[in-house]
Parts: sequence; structure tokens; C-alpha cells
Amino acid sequence: MWDGLSTTLTGDRIVLEPLDARHEASLRAAAADGRIFAWMPYKLDNPAQFEAWFALARDALDDGAAAPFATVERASGTVLGSTAFREPRPDVSVEVGATWLAPAAWGTGVNVEAKLLMLAHAFDTLGCARVELKTDARNERSRGAMAALPAQFEGVHRRHMRLPDGTLRDSAWYSVIAEEWPDVRANLRRRLAARRGP
Repeated sequence: MWDGLSTTLTGDRIVLEPLDARHEASLRAAAADGRIFAWMPYKLDNPAQFEAWFALARDALDDGAAAPFATVERASGTVLGSTAFREPRPDVSVEVGATWLAPAAWGTGVNVEAKLLMLAHAFDTLGCARVELKTDARNERSRGAMAALPAQFEGVHRRHMRLPDGTLRDSAWYSVIAEEWPDVRANLRRRLAARRGP
């Protein structure tokens, strides 16, 4: 258990709320479009897989193995998707991952603000030395988003994960370290300010 890993993170446009039973129906609705999960090791538009994922996420939160969040639009209360802190190693590092958003939120800056909130919490509050991110090596959209933070590409772990169809996935790994965080934070703030305009 890492005290403070799971807490509400509030931004200008979104709130990351620790995953709770009250989010289940809204998350199920947000996950209805199968395009979201094209590169993920689960397909939450499948009811059985959604139920298994939600139960595992809640269990991981309860035992401190991860800190999953519901991504909620602040103004409307609409649940847009989910993200998580995973693989916590207290005082050393944490992974930001398992991130997905309903297509209506794609390209809107929601993911940028979520990353700003999570990286700020990891570095400024938890004192991490490193934050890790990974994705399917074939997922150019996700890899582009990580590079745009900018996170540093660290290589590909070949045959890193088995997918539901039985194939093995190569995973591309990225990281931000504490010394890079001020520049990453400034970049994310610039990107968000450009979306808001003057």
C-alpha cells in the first residue's frame, strides 16, 4: 500500500475520481465503442470482459496494487473513460497506464490534462523518481501521445504480454524521470493553454 497513491485529482476540465461502484454503469456506457480497445489487452465493449475488468480494478484498488480512476468531465459529471496508476514501487516509480477514453473525448485535451494531473501527483506529491508508460508497439496513436509529453522511448519488450486472442504483444516502453518533469509540465501546460485560447 502506498499512502496517497489513490486520491481525487482535479483539473480545469476533468476530475480523476478513484474508481467506485457508482462509476460502473457510466463506464460501461463510455466503453461501448469497440474502437477504443483495438490495441488493448481487453475489450470492454464485451459485457463479460467489462465485468471482469471492473472487478479486478476494484480489487487492485482495495489491496493497493493499483490506483484506477474514472475520468469525469468536471462541468457535466459525464464519465469519459478510465486511467490508472499501476506497478507502484513506493518512493521510486509508478506506471501511468490502462488509459482509455470514449471517442467523443479523443483529441479534446482530456488526455493531456489527465497526464498533467497524474504526473504532477506522481512527482510533486508522491516524490517519484520515475513514471513509466507502455503501449502495444504497433499503436502509433498512443506512441505519438507518449512522445508528445515528451516521454523518452526506452525500447520494445518483445513478446511481453499475451492478448485475449492468444497472440503475444510487443510493448513499447517510455518514461519521464524527475529531472525531466519541469520541462514536461511546462509543455503540457502550453498545450492546454493553446486549446483554451486567449
